Amino acid sequence: MKRQLKYISVSAAVASMLLVSCNDLDTQPMNRYVTSDEKAEAIAKKPDLAAAGVVGISASYNQSMAVYSSAHCDFGWPSVLMFMDCIGPDLVSYNIGYNWFSGAGDYSFGTNNNYLNNLSWYYGYKIIRAANDVLMNIDPETTDPELQLFAAQGYANRAYIYFNLAQLFQYTYKGSENLPCVPLITDENSDAVAAEGCPRATVQEVYDQVLSDLDKAIKNLSECGYGVDHIADAGIKRFISLGAAYGIRARVNLVMNNWQAAADDAAKAISTSGATPFSIAEASQPSFSSTDEHNWIWGVYIQEVDRTVTTGICNWISHMGSLNYGYAQAGAWRRINIALYDHIPDSDCRKGWFLDENCQSNNLNANQMAYVEKYGIPAYAQVKFAPYQNVLGNSTNANDIPLMRVEEMYLIQAEATAMAGNAAGGKEILENFVKTYRNPSYTCTATDAAGVQEAVWFQRRVELFGEGFCYFDLLRLNKGLDRRGGGWDTAWVYDVPAPLKPLLVPNNEMEANTAMGANNETWSKPNAVDDF
Repeated sequence: MKRQLKYISVSAAVASMLLVSCNDLDTQPMNRYVTSDEKAEAIAKKPDLAAAGVVGISASYNQSMAVYSSAHCDFGWPSVLMFMDCIGPDLVSYNIGYNWFSGAGDYSFGTNNNYLNNLSWYYGYKIIRAANDVLMNIDPETTDPELQLFAAQGYANRAYIYFNLAQLFQYTYKGSENLPCVPLITDENSDAVAAEGCPRATVQEVYDQVLSDLDKAIKNLSECGYGVDHIADAGIKRFISLGAAYGIRARVNLVMNNWQAAADDAAKAISTSGATPFSIAEASQPSFSSTDEHNWIWGVYIQEVDRTVTTGICNWISHMGSLNYGYAQAGAWRRINIALYDHIPDSDCRKGWFLDENCQSNNLNANQMAYVEKYGIPAYAQVKFAPYQNVLGNSTNANDIPLMRVEEMYLIQAEATAMAGNAAGGKEILENFVKTYRNPSYTCTATDAAGVQEAVWFQRRVELFGEGFCYFDLLRLNKGLDRRGGGWDTAWVYDVPAPLKPLLVPNNEMEANTAMGANNETWSKPNAVDDF
C-alpha cells in the first residue's frame, strides 16, 4: 500500500476550503473563488495548510467521472491525454462498443459539445483553479522557503495547463499569435472574472502568462532550498520539481520555436531532475507503471484507495493496458500503427513494446507470453505498460501515469539544438541517446536540421507512444493526419491535410461567460479514404 502525506493534521473543514478545485466540478471556471480573509490568515500562521492546497492541485489531475457521471472515459486529466493519443495515427483502436474513446478515433469532435473539449476544459480549469487558490494566499514576494516552494507548484501547474489548453483550443503558436485562445484566469483577476466574465486572451498573451509563471516557479524552486519531498513522504513526483519546471519550459520553447532556449531548458531538466533513462535491459520488459521508476520526472500519482481505482475499469490503465484486467482486455486493445511498427529496427528494444504480426514479443517472458495466448491479445497490441505491481491480469488498476520522462528531454535537446543552427550537434545528441539506451546499431542519416527534426519525430512517436504526445506533435510540426497503412478500421482511415483544426470552446462555457467572444468554427469529421 502506498504511504500517505506528511501533512495529515489539516482539518476536514479547512481542507475542504482549500481544495475547492476538488469539489463542485461542474462549476464554470469563471465562478467565484474562495478568497476569505480567514483563509489567508490561517495560511500565514500555519504554512502546512498551504501544503494541503498544493496536494489539492495534484489531486485535481486524478478524478473519477466528475464531468460525465456515467462515462467510463472520464478519469481526470489522463482522459485528456488518452483522447489526444487516440486522435492521431499511431495509437490504433478498434471501432467497437467497448472503445470509450471512439469519439477520437472517428474524428468527430469538431463541435462545441463533445467528450474531448468538455473534459479538457473542465479538468484544465479545475487544476488552474486549484493553483490560483494556492497563489492568492501567498505573497508573491515572500522569502519564506516553504511558501516559495508552494507558490512554485501553483505557478508551474497553472503554466502546464494553460500551455495544453492553448494548443487544444487554437492553432499552434507560430503564425497564430494574435488569434483568440482561452480566458486567462489568475489569482489576481479572479474576483473581477466572477463578476464580469472573461474574454479569450490571444495566443501570445497566453504564452506570455505561461512563460512568466514558469520563470517564477523556477526562481522559487531554485531559491527555496527545499525539494518536493518536503511536501509528502511518498509519491513525490506528483509535484513539480525544478527539473520538471525546466522540462515544461523546454516544451513551451519548443512549440514557440525558441530553439536554443528549448535546448538549454531540456539540458537543465536532465541535470537537475536526477532522473536517468532506462537502460536497454530495463526498457526490454513491460514497465512505465510507477513514479518510483528512475526515468520519471513527473507523473499522476495513483493510490489503491482512489476512486479511479475502486471503479475497477474506469481508469487509464484499464483502457490502455494489455496485461491487466479492463476495457482493453474486453476487446478495446490499444495497438501501434503497423507502418510505424515496420520502421522500428529489429535491433531496437522498443520493438518488443508491441506484439509482432505473429503475436510475439522478445520483451515478454514465458508467463507473459502464455497470458497473451490465453486472452488472444492481437498482433501489434502494446505491451509497453506493465500491470500494477507487475501482476498479470491484475484487476487493481493503480498504475501511476507518466507526465514527463527524462528520455523526452534528450529528444527535445536533440531537435532544438539542430533547429537552433547546429545540425551536427543535434544529430550527435540523438545518436548518442538512441545508441546508448535503445538501439546500439542506430545511425541517424540526416544531413540538415530539418532531417534531424524528422528523425527526432520518429523517435518521439516510438519512445512516447501512449503518453499523450502524438496529437500535439502533429500540431506543432504542421503535420496532417495520415492513418493509411496503419491497421485502422476502414471507417476510420483518414488522410487529413495540415493544419489540423482546434477544438471549440464548450457550449456551456460560451453560454455562461458572456464576455467570451466568438467561438472557433465548427467542422465535420472527414470522409474515410482508401487504405493501402
